[in-house]
Amino acid sequence: MSIIGKKLGALVCALALACGVLAGCANSAATTATAEQQANRAYMSQVNGIMEELGEGLDTFVDAVSRNDIVNMRTQADNAYKALDELKDLEVPDELADVQEKYVKGADKLREALDGYIALYTEMNSESFDMSTYDARIDAVQSLYDEGVDLMAEADETAASKS
Repeated sequence: MSIIGKKLGALVCALALACGVLAGCANSAATTATAEQQANRAYMSQVNGIMEELGEGLDTFVDAVSRNDIVNMRTQADNAYKALDELKDLEVPDELADVQEKYVKGADKLREALDGYIALYTEMNSESFDMSTYDARIDAVQSLYDEGVDLMAEADETAASKS
């Protein structure tokens, strides 16, 4: 074989090797993108499950409030806190870190609101409760609750825009 033939053969081998490496990288990138998408879907699926659990807990909390059952309010709040803690403890894909941050901030506001409701209703059962403060306090608690719900809605919107 001539020197030109050997150089041409080496060049062809090098090109074939380079094409194989690039194809491997492309497949790896496609696999990574798919893995990232799967991680995002798994995360959102977990969030949805936790939100359903939270919604059920809040429904029973509202029922306890309507009956002025402070003991059951505390129990149902504790159940809701477990769901909120599950939300905080989720493993979050990098792409959805900002979504998680909003969910966590919303969860913190909901926790504050539940604590505020319990404190208010506990104090209302005492003889020293000043009923003239009720409207302002219930408005403050409702504001915290609304902030929490709004932050979670923002998180949902942000997540939807990324899919």
